[in-house]
Amino acid sequence: MNPLLATLGGKLTERWLNLLVLPGALFLAATAVGATLGHRHWHDVDRLRTTLDDLAADPVLDRTGTAALLVALALLAATAASLAAQFLGGAIERWRLRFGHDPFSRARTARRARQWRERDARFDEAVGHAHRTTTGSDGSGGSVTDRGRALERVHALAEARDRIALRAPVRPTWYGDRIQATAHRLDAAYGVDLAVLWPRLWLTLPEPAVRRLQSAHDSFSAAARLSAWAVGYALLACWWWPAAAAAVCCAVVARTRARTSLDALAGLIEAAVDVHGRELATRVGLISPETSGRLTPDTGDVMSEVFRKAE
Repeated sequence: MNPLLATLGGKLTERWLNLLVLPGALFLAATAVGATLGHRHWHDVDRLRTTLDDLAADPVLDRTGTAALLVALALLAATAASLAAQFLGGAIERWRLRFGHDPFSRARTARRARQWRERDARFDEAVGHAHRTTTGSDGSGGSVTDRGRALERVHALAEARDRIALRAPVRPTWYGDRIQATAHRLDAAYGVDLAVLWPRLWLTLPEPAVRRLQSAHDSFSAAARLSAWAVGYALLACWWWPAAAAAVCCAVVARTRARTSLDALAGLIEAAVDVHGRELATRVGLISPETSGRLTPDTGDVMSEVFRKAE
């Protein structure tokens, strides 16, 4: 039992240091430097060195109890800053995935939908042009160069449209529309309501699939926490402008990681329904275990109705 407790304690300590203490300590250090230098002396290393020397020479720090208390306070402050970043990160995560019924969100959704339709129209036009270039008016087809350029334009316009959303936007953000696109695809293929299906399917997934899904979700949450740190460094930039560089870097990396991780999560959710959806229908008694074949839309509709507890 003692080796087990020691191992668990070591892992918890490592996790506490990595997730709470180190990010918070880095932010507190930047805050201390910014408060000492300010805008006017933002690059004055001598001023910072003098402040540190004066602090080290303070007789109060010669007392062991006082030094230990200051270290404990610094650790608590770093932990508190990290907990605040986690709380703000959770709010950012929910904000990114929101449906958005407030006026601002509705206006943003309408603007994104209008941009998506414009790009989709250009995409359809490019597809038609590529088809005409490939076949030609006399059926012989255009040159290889013309066909290549036409196909490159089609791919470029498809990527430009998909950067807004994979389908016509119904939510204020790309993140929400990415999950919504997965729900639409699954409804079209199997007739299932992902919102009511997913909690039940989660209980039947094997451990490897759960780990992959959890890892993707954790990456998305970590990106939201990094966005929260970007907000913190942006506030610090009001007193020490070099912190704005850290804020921009955190924001750019957080956005890239958030889009990548959520795209992976949406793909894994869709794959989980593809692979294990029929198994769930079998477990709830809608399909006989001896029956072969894929999950049909009729079975998916019935399964969704059962899970909704519809009368």
